[in-house]
Amino acid sequence: MSLSRLCTAIATSSAILAVAACSTSAPPPPPPLVRPASFTPLGLGADYLSQGLIGGARARAAKMKAAKIRPLTSVAGPSYLARAERELRVQTAGIGVDVIRLPDGLLIRIPAALTFNSNSAELRPEFSATLKELSRTLKVYNQTYVDVFAHTDTQGSAEYNLSLSQKRANAVAAFLGSHGVVKGRTAAKGLGETAPLYPNDAGEEQRAANRRVELRIQAYHG
Repeated sequence: MSLSRLCTAIATSSAILAVAACSTSAPPPPPPLVRPASFTPLGLGADYLSQGLIGGARARAAKMKAAKIRPLTSVAGPSYLARAERELRVQTAGIGVDVIRLPDGLLIRIPAALTFNSNSAELRPEFSATLKELSRTLKVYNQTYVDVFAHTDTQGSAEYNLSLSQKRANAVAAFLGSHGVVKGRTAAKGLGETAPLYPNDAGEEQRAANRRVELRIQAYHG
């Protein structure tokens, strides 16, 4: 082989090796999200998801400013939420927690099996472990608001369910605050049985899907 051909072959081999090295060093794509059959991303058109921040945008922005959290620009917001979404999907893959893209944010939907025992506002150990993991990512992406919604099924009176759901939402917000999520970022609202995924929860599968906790993540723009 001539010297020129040898040099060409070496250069080609080096290029192939360089490409292979780059491809192997790239992070793998996140695993597919596994959802239980009874837990599906329904109800995204519900009124409460399109309403403004709990407590009002002006009051919430004042709390963020007092916490010395810098607002995002309108240009930076979408990519910031996209990065948060990717990390949350990887973090929650396979445990039954659903991460859903909203028009102006993200929704983390956590099913009854991981949240509270019946008639209780005390976090189950499984739920505490899940929230602790979520807190780690929420701390990193601190230029966001976190709205906590809690829901019940239709068992019991509407008044009791509304009160119970508010206690549950407060418990989740308090837990996040105790694990590094700045309290000024969070607000809690119990919706009782008013926002079901399944309008008719006659069966246990539907009731279980309706009993849930949701974290709505929205960009802080000041």
